[in-house]
Amino acid sequence: MWCIRIWTGPDSHQLELFILLIITDTRVTPTVHALSSFHHSKENVTTYAVGAFVLLWALVWLYRDSQEVDKLNEKYVFVTGCDSGFGNLLCRRLDKRGFRVLAGCLTEKGADDLKRVTGPNLKTCLLDVTSTASVQKAFEWTQKEVGDKGLWGIVNNAGRSLPMGPSEWMRVEDFHSTLKVNMNGVIEMTMKFLPLIKKARGRIVNVASVLGRVAANGGGYCMSKFAVESFSDCLRRDIHYFGINVCIIEPGFFKTQVTSLEPIERELHRLWNQLAPEVKESYGDKYLENYIKIQRLIMNAICDPDLSKVTNCMEHALTAAHPRTRYSAGWDAKLLWIPLSYLPACVVDIGLKLVLPRPAKSV
Repeated sequence: MWCIRIWTGPDSHQLELFILLIITDTRVTPTVHALSSFHHSKENVTTYAVGAFVLLWALVWLYRDSQEVDKLNEKYVFVTGCDSGFGNLLCRRLDKRGFRVLAGCLTEKGADDLKRVTGPNLKTCLLDVTSTASVQKAFEWTQKEVGDKGLWGIVNNAGRSLPMGPSEWMRVEDFHSTLKVNMNGVIEMTMKFLPLIKKARGRIVNVASVLGRVAANGGGYCMSKFAVESFSDCLRRDIHYFGINVCIIEPGFFKTQVTSLEPIERELHRLWNQLAPEVKESYGDKYLENYIKIQRLIMNAICDPDLSKVTNCMEHALTAAHPRTRYSAGWDAKLLWIPLSYLPACVVDIGLKLVLPRPAKSV
């Protein structure tokens, strides 16, 4: 900064100040602009760098996600719950892909129907995941089928949803009936077949639910799916050292036997009829009717008929070279249930309070 002094009398300091300001302005202002431009340029470079990194990361992720394992025709996959729904469709798709499919069906009719629409590489066995003897028999049969190759994948798909309804309406055995299939069945099948999967360095695919993220109704279903999520997370962290991947499928609401309205409503009437008179009185005569109306509205609005959205996830978990930890299937899962699971619990509490009917003697 330059300073020019001109002495012209008593008021010369005013002229000195004036000249100083002019010279300072002409010298400093461009410097300020230069510094500002440099700062903005630095911000732009940072923005571009972050954008380029995100784009590169997305491209690498998409590339890795699209890579598949080879020799599918030499790989054995065991699927539970194949009589209908997701399990049945998955078996048919895997059969077309060339997998050697071992399908566990609850009924002989389900097994026969599946064999009629598939090729010779698909074989069936009768399986009740709630029976230790049945699980043991299925394991011994599978062991003979796979031989030294081991089991590439097991898909724990078998499940039940009923009874579902207000928690106070349940008896202990109502909880147990669902937990035996959805939780104990998954654990027993996984632990029994684990040596075969370990031999093949394969995959464990457990079917949970969005209701394993957000507990939206009473009964054993939500509890069991939360348990599947927890079991799968613990198992994945324990056995990844052996090259085994554990994947969780989290379907939204789809049109299957699990979401069929007739059995759901039949179970609700059964639960209502077993209640003590004072409990019925606390809810009111119209509560069951209103509850069923809301249930119908929700199911008809959000249940998706396209089951392939779920089986696509299962198939990817079995064929991808780098399978994902979690798969959310269905738009309601991605846009409603999964985002809700990250919000404070009070948000879900308020939402359900607004949707469900209010008991007659609520406070």
